[in-house]
Amino acid sequence: MSIIFDPDNWILKDVISIVSEVEEEDYPSEFFLSQNYPNPFNSSTRIKYQIPEMSFVTLKVFDIIGSEIATVVNEEKHPGTYDITWYAKSLPSGVYFYQLKAGSFIETKKMLLMK
Repeated sequence: MSIIFDPDNWILKDVISIVSEVEEEDYPSEFFLSQNYPNPFNSSTRIKYQIPEMSFVTLKVFDIIGSEIATVVNEEKHPGTYDITWYAKSLPSGVYFYQLKAGSFIETKKMLLMK
């Protein structure tokens, strides 16, 4: 706030300046699928991915012979970075694969469940 002198009225007036700032989001510049953490894991693991544009995203888990075990994500997503926790309490120890599909991007990574 600042105070200014008005010569026409010989009074003091309060002047308030309002500044609004729009923050730009820092969107990723490319598609990316991280290695799950921890790996190997026991009952749950975290999977991070990023998408640079609005996309329909699927994140699925498969067993060693390619059978689908779980669909973790299956929806339209805004650009950004995502962190998902996947729970595998009822599954046996073994090698599993997780696959991210978003737009034309497809990537698959391997993870190891040890109980």
